[in-house]
Amino acid sequence: MVLSDGGVIAADDSGSLDADLSPSAGLDNYGCDHPGSEKYVGMVSDSETASSEEEEEEDVTGSEEDVASWISWFCSLRGNEFFCEVDEDFIQDDFNLSGLSAQVPYYDHALDLILDADSPGNEVLTGEQHELVESAAEMLYGLIHVRYILTSRGMTAMFEKFKTCEFGRCPRVLCHGQACLPAGLSDLPRQSTIKVFCPKCEDMYYPRSRFQRNLDGAYFGTTFPHLLLMSYPQLRPSRPLEAYQPRVFGFKLHASALRRENGEGNGTMTESPSNSHMSHPMPQAPPLPASSHPQPQVPHQQQQHQQQQASPEPDSHTAEMWQSSLEAADIVAA
Repeated sequence: MVLSDGGVIAADDSGSLDADLSPSAGLDNYGCDHPGSEKYVGMVSDSETASSEEEEEEDVTGSEEDVASWISWFCSLRGNEFFCEVDEDFIQDDFNLSGLSAQVPYYDHALDLILDADSPGNEVLTGEQHELVESAAEMLYGLIHVRYILTSRGMTAMFEKFKTCEFGRCPRVLCHGQACLPAGLSDLPRQSTIKVFCPKCEDMYYPRSRFQRNLDGAYFGTTFPHLLLMSYPQLRPSRPLEAYQPRVFGFKLHASALRRENGEGNGTMTESPSNSHMSHPMPQAPPLPASSHPQPQVPHQQQQHQQQQASPEPDSHTAEMWQSSLEAADIVAA
């Protein structure tokens, strides 16, 4: 026991106490050392070394854990927030990748890059080839992603994103911030960029982020948003009942006022406002002068001859009818 003046009282095996009142007295016999002793300094240095080594090991272990896979890294890039992380088990199944080797260049290298596997034969690629492999890996992952989100696990992952509005909200005012779903206008790559589909107004819009607008719409496809709403019918909102009504000075505009100024619906042409100040009619073109050459006169007999030639001759049946009618007229007259 340490006294207030620095002395030490030690107890032996018999239970008697031996007091050493000198401040410099140590407790070497009982496994403790005075802070001023050389043994204590050595123990402190050893403990600091051990703790530093443990911290270094923890840092190394933490750094290894912090190194994310290629899939996690790719999905965390700016503009790739719409992607979900595809399970590696799904990618390793060759059945799920059928037909993709013919669409993606450097298919084997791109697949190894996605799965964080070593290239076959440890082939060394040049800088230009490595860039092509990275571009092919992004394309391959997108084509795998569009298949994955149609499965139950993929829909669950996208459903979680939809609940937190990670795909954005509808820009239409009367939809009142309805959450949207990613969709494409084509299932073929490099045809159109990604759009967002509003389940309320059922229309397509551009994403708000300019980084997301560069994504290929084929990486999400035309089927996903509608299949998700069919799988989760509670997510489908009701159609908006209100529609925007244009007004002028507070008065609603009639439908006829919204038509173009081309007389649509009444069959008349309306006058353009730019020409309404013209009170005088437009000048008409003068008539064409008569021809100076006189027309040749055709004799009367020649005209009759031409008329007879132009008129078809009556057939025998018609002649008989005319003859019978003339005879009937003569009988009546008699």
